[in-house]
Amino acid sequence: MKHKINIPAPFYFIVAILLITYIAPRDSKFKYSYVEGRPWKYGLLTAPSDFPIYKPDKQIEAEKDSLMRDFQPYYMFDSVASTKAITQFVRDAEANSVQPAYINYVRSKLSEIYKAGIISINDFEQINKSNHKQIKLLSDNVAATREVSSFRTSRRAYEILLEEIPSQMDVRILKTMNLDNYVTANVVYDEERTEKFRNEMVQHIALAEGMVQAGERIIDRGEIVDGHVFNILNSLKKITEEKEESRATQNWLILGQLIMVAILIMALMVYLKLFRPREYNDKRNTIFILLSITVFCLLTGVAVDYKLLHVFVIPFAIPTILIRTFIDSRTAMVSHTIMILVCALMVPFPSEFILLQIPVGYACIFGLKDLAERSQLIRCSFFILLTYALVYTGIVLWQDGDILQVNWKMFLYFLINFVFVMFSYLLVYMCEKVFGFISGVSMVELSNINKPLLLKLSETAPGTFQHSMQVANLAAAAATGIGANASLVRTGAMYHDIGKMIEPAFFTENQSPGMNPHKGLSYKESAKIIISHVPEGVKIAKSYNLPEQIIAFITTHHGKGKAKYFYNSYKNEHPDEEVDPKDFTYPGPNPFSKETAILMMADTVEAASRSLPEYTEKSISALINRLIDSQVEDGLFRNAPITFKEIEKIKGIFSDKLKTIYHTRIAYPELKKEEKEI
Repeated sequence: MKHKINIPAPFYFIVAILLITYIAPRDSKFKYSYVEGRPWKYGLLTAPSDFPIYKPDKQIEAEKDSLMRDFQPYYMFDSVASTKAITQFVRDAEANSVQPAYINYVRSKLSEIYKAGIISINDFEQINKSNHKQIKLLSDNVAATREVSSFRTSRRAYEILLEEIPSQMDVRILKTMNLDNYVTANVVYDEERTEKFRNEMVQHIALAEGMVQAGERIIDRGEIVDGHVFNILNSLKKITEEKEESRATQNWLILGQLIMVAILIMALMVYLKLFRPREYNDKRNTIFILLSITVFCLLTGVAVDYKLLHVFVIPFAIPTILIRTFIDSRTAMVSHTIMILVCALMVPFPSEFILLQIPVGYACIFGLKDLAERSQLIRCSFFILLTYALVYTGIVLWQDGDILQVNWKMFLYFLINFVFVMFSYLLVYMCEKVFGFISGVSMVELSNINKPLLLKLSETAPGTFQHSMQVANLAAAAATGIGANASLVRTGAMYHDIGKMIEPAFFTENQSPGMNPHKGLSYKESAKIIISHVPEGVKIAKSYNLPEQIIAFITTHHGKGKAKYFYNSYKNEHPDEEVDPKDFTYPGPNPFSKETAILMMADTVEAASRSLPEYTEKSISALINRLIDSQVEDGLFRNAPITFKEIEKIKGIFSDKLKTIYHTRIAYPELKKEEKEI
């Protein structure tokens, strides 16, 4: 035998707390948001400890650039290259029987050029590009400053050999010697030494200028954040973040996050336990509420931690819309507030975030007060967009007093948010399927008398259909009167007797005068047929995929009551026989909500009212009191959260409604026929 694991509700809240704490950004956040040239929005700020005033990055870069302009890169003088090149030239020239005069000239000129220094074309262009006029030339471990212009490139060295030839020599002979093969760079870039000295110079740049002492006043509310104060605030932010990167600080940070998230989520748990015990004890509802909140908290944490998107793009209105649609307005607003407070702990600008998001929650609640059409969700999206725009503009004007300070990019974020919220109607449909909920929109659609099942009921059992319509009106009025879900009970009433379609003729409302198919049947057989309309109705409802909430009205509208006409008749005819009540008892269960209890009362009262011989205030009230009091005495409402006060109010509503339905009409006089004139 399988045992169903009963997980207590607090477990789900603990899981939500741990998930949110785990995903919450760990990066240390400077708790102040500020902009250079704009007023300081917070109170007096003093230095918590001594700290240096760091130079701005631009200033440090400028100082680096200034140093680099005076910096001289290091090159090495290769004395071996000249000896090797000249020796190779003489050997090749003698082998080719070149005249000694030409050999002596080229050897002498090469020696002169190599002594001045030959640099590669690439190195020469790189020096010119970096605007260096001088370099450090290292020869025999001694570095000397040399003008870049004193060097020759390999191309220029070749040209000098040809240009400075004595007049008595033939330049054409020199061109045949392939002199460019003997002209190579002997001034070589020393990258390692250059980088070493460059880094040493950069390290000598002071990163800070001045100090702020502990307790020193930095800025107060309303003062303008000028350049100097801006640098101080940036320095304090940097020091704070570096300090909080330590392991011990991270542990305290995680503990703080855990405490704050736990306080807020547990506040939601206490609210549900005290004021919404039905939702708290229903695991489906608890998981739905926590999942709606947790998903958006996790999304906020990821967005802030990885900077994937701006937090105002995230449609925080969607959980509020869903909870309002499937639970109730108060729970939706409490959940919205808890979610926003948790997310505010993650964002870098918590005050502005809360000020923007809380009014959006109210816009959702007010915009969906009576959700009866899917188009209301679209209209609600426009209300949310308008709320974002107005509240943001108001915050900027309040703080800065200048419309030019409005960041128009924020309106783009709000617009993207609006597009996401518009698709909430798809999420409503998905939640209905996944969690088995039923929204007000779906109930309105189901109660449409043109739905196939209701059309079939009106054709197969017209009397039952009319009875269901009257019961729906009575039940909806009673639900409205005591604050129950009128849409739900109306929809349930429309379908509560669909099981009568199987044997419609056996039910009084479908019988013609003089027609009684129960003749010839025993009371037990008749009771069995009457009772069967409940399980048959459940079968039909499931075949048409009706929601469980509607099927509940089918199973509970008689509860575990008896088919009293046949039960009483059988007992009267068999006074000495011990009657088994099971043969005359409906399968149940009894009503477990205000709505199912209202339907049971409305169904019984409406059916019995048709048998009254006269419709007076006294007779109607007496009938209602007798029937409902009998149900109370039978204990049919023990599982329903309905009070005696509410039952009395329902009786009064039923009485008023039935008096209106069965009020005495004036008899219109017939028109006397005038005698024909002769």
